[in-house]
Amino acid sequence: MKTTQKLILTLAFPLIIWSCDSKTTNEEVTEVEVEESIEPSLTKVWETTAELMTNESTLFDPTTGIIYVSNIDGSPSEKDGKGSIAIISKEGEIIQKEWVSGIDSPKGMGISNGKLYVTNIDELVEIDIKTAEISNRYKIEGAEFLNDVDTDGDKVYFSDMNTGKIHLFQDGAISTFAEGQDKINGLRVGSNGVLYGLDGSGLKKYNSNGSFEMINEVVTGGDGLVVIDESTFIASRWQGEIYLIQDGQETKILDTKAEESNTADIDYIPEDNLVLVPTFFKNKVVAYKLTY
Repeated sequence: MKTTQKLILTLAFPLIIWSCDSKTTNEEVTEVEVEESIEPSLTKVWETTAELMTNESTLFDPTTGIIYVSNIDGSPSEKDGKGSIAIISKEGEIIQKEWVSGIDSPKGMGISNGKLYVTNIDELVEIDIKTAEISNRYKIEGAEFLNDVDTDGDKVYFSDMNTGKIHLFQDGAISTFAEGQDKINGLRVGSNGVLYGLDGSGLKKYNSNGSFEMINEVVTGGDGLVVIDESTFIASRWQGEIYLIQDGQETKILDTKAEESNTADIDYIPEDNLVLVPTFFKNKVVAYKLTY
């Protein structure tokens, strides 16, 4: 989908004024609006070194300016204790490769009240950001493949791709927010407090009771989700595709399938228009400048 911008051009036209025996020429100035179309695109800005083992998710923390990266370092469903959380800078420097370790298969992440919440197969791991210590582990009954996380600062939503459920963690209690969401993965809370999600049927907007309305039915099976505003979204597919969705219409803005470079659980730095892409098996995070 192209974005249209209006440019105002100033045009000067000769205006001839006749008198009895002479003529003078003045210029009449007219402003004309011209529409310019901009094709949405992503341009690579930086990439980390290939040391972030099977990195699945990125999360930018605006309060500190650092980026968290979840590293599976093994099987996405095996309890091997090899997983970790890294921190990198906005410029792509790896600050700490294993900021927190001892997680099996960390995937989505969200921040609430000084805690980093991370999904780990069948539990929600709570990390105290100040101490970089695991402060709690919440076992989720019946969970099979917990995946993405996002918060509104209070409520923590997280998805189970296998069971089709969206869970809610609030005030120390776990509940089910929605069920029957086929292969539900990417979650994101917009600035309006509304939850959006990606599953096997496309991009959804959820109501407070767990019901939903469809926004886009083309980008199915999505992984990472970013909400720019109520009508503009960025969605990734793990295989190596990223889409810009505006007013329900999708435009593919990145395709790295030929390079076998995955595009997993993306994030976004609004002030820099940077899309952060974890490449999974390529073991690095790549940042792209978004133009749209």
